[in-house]
Amino acid sequence: MTLPLPPDARARGRRLAIASHPAGMTFYMVFTTQLPTLALVHLGASETAVGLQNGFLYAFQLLQLPVLRAVGRFAKRDILIAGQLLGLAGALPLVFFARLGARDHAVWIALGCFALVSVGLNVSQTVWFPLLRGYVETDRIGRFFGTLRSSWHLALIVYYLGAQRWLSAHPGAFGELFLFGWLCGALRIAIVRRLPERSERTGERIRAREAVALLRSHETLRAYLTGVTASRAVRVCVTPFAIVMMVREVGFSDGDVIATTVAWYAGGLASLYLWGRAVDLVGPAPIFRWTSIGMGALALSLVLVESSGTLARLGMVGFFFGLSALQAGFDVANTHVLFGLAPEASPARMIVVAQVTEYGVASAAPILVGSLLDRWLEGSTAPLAVYHAFFAVAALLVALAFLPLRRFRR
Repeated sequence: MTLPLPPDARARGRRLAIASHPAGMTFYMVFTTQLPTLALVHLGASETAVGLQNGFLYAFQLLQLPVLRAVGRFAKRDILIAGQLLGLAGALPLVFFARLGARDHAVWIALGCFALVSVGLNVSQTVWFPLLRGYVETDRIGRFFGTLRSSWHLALIVYYLGAQRWLSAHPGAFGELFLFGWLCGALRIAIVRRLPERSERTGERIRAREAVALLRSHETLRAYLTGVTASRAVRVCVTPFAIVMMVREVGFSDGDVIATTVAWYAGGLASLYLWGRAVDLVGPAPIFRWTSIGMGALALSLVLVESSGTLARLGMVGFFFGLSALQAGFDVANTHVLFGLAPEASPARMIVVAQVTEYGVASAAPILVGSLLDRWLEGSTAPLAVYHAFFAVAALLVALAFLPLRRFRR
C-alpha cells in the first residue's frame, strides 16, 4: 500500500486539475452533448440516430472494466493521456464537417467519429476520479467539486456565446466549432501530464470480477447505484429530445438552441459552489430529494411548449438554466457519496464499477427512447403530442429517483 500524497502534492494536484478542467470539459462537451445533437439534426439524422449518439458515452463506459486491469501496472496519468489522444483522433474528421456533410453516408460517418471520441473519453475517465480522490480531503469533497465544476461551466458559457454568434452568421458551419473543441482537448494533455498521483500499481492486474463482486457484497453501494442510475437514465434522454422537439416540431433556430445551451452552463455556474457547500453542510440526502423533485417539475413543464414565440424561447432558456442548476446539485451529492464509499488508498475498483454500472445501464435509455419515438412518430398526426407524453412520463420517473438515496444523510 502506498502512502498518501503529501500536502504540497495534494495542493498541486488540485491546482492542476482545476486548471485543466475548462479545456478538458470543453472538448468533452463539444463532442458529446448538445452540439453533436444539433449537428446530427442538421445532417438529417433520425431520432434513433440521435438517441444512439447520446448513448455512446454511457455505453462505452463498459470499457472501463478492462481498462481497470491496467491500473495495477501503469501510471494512471499515462492511461489518462492515452485516452485523451484516442479521443482527439476520433474527433479530427469532424473538424472538416463541411466536407462530411456532402457525403452520402454523412450521418454514419459522424456517428463513427462520435463513437471513437466516447471510447477515448471513457479510457481517460477510468482514472480521472481515482486521481482526484488522492487530492481531496473527505470533509471538503463538496466544496472541491463545486469549484472544479464551476470553472468549466464558465469556459463553456464563453464558448457557446461565441458559437451562437458564429452559427447565426454561418448557418450549419459546425467544423470551426469542432476545431476549437479539438484544440482544447490537445491543451488538456499539456496540463495533465504533470499531475501527481497516489499509485495503485502493484505489478498485478486489477481483476474486473473483483470489482464487480463489490455489487454483490456491498448493500449500501447497491442502494446508491439504484437511485443515481435511475436518475441518470431519465436525464440523459430529456435534454437531447427536448432539443430535437424544439428544432423539428416547434421551429426553433440553431441560434435559439445555442442560447438554451448557454443557459444550461450558466445554471451550473450559478449554483455549483453553493451546492458544494450545501452538501458538505446538510449531507447528500436532502439534496437528492430537492433536486429530483425539482427536475421532475421542470420536465413536466415541457408539455406546455407548443410554439417558438418570444415567450416560448424565454421559457426554454429558463428550463435549461433550472434543469442544469438542479442536475448540478444532484451530481455533487452523487460524487460526495461515491467518494465517501471509495477507500482512499485504492479507490479505482469501487469508483470504476460504480460509474460503469450507472452509465452503462443509462446508456440503453436514449437508444430505446429514440427508437420508440421513431416508431410512434411514424404514424402520428400529432407529433408534438408524442413528445409531450414522453416528457410527462420522464417527469414522474426522475422525481421518484431519490427514494433509494434517502439513507445517505450527513
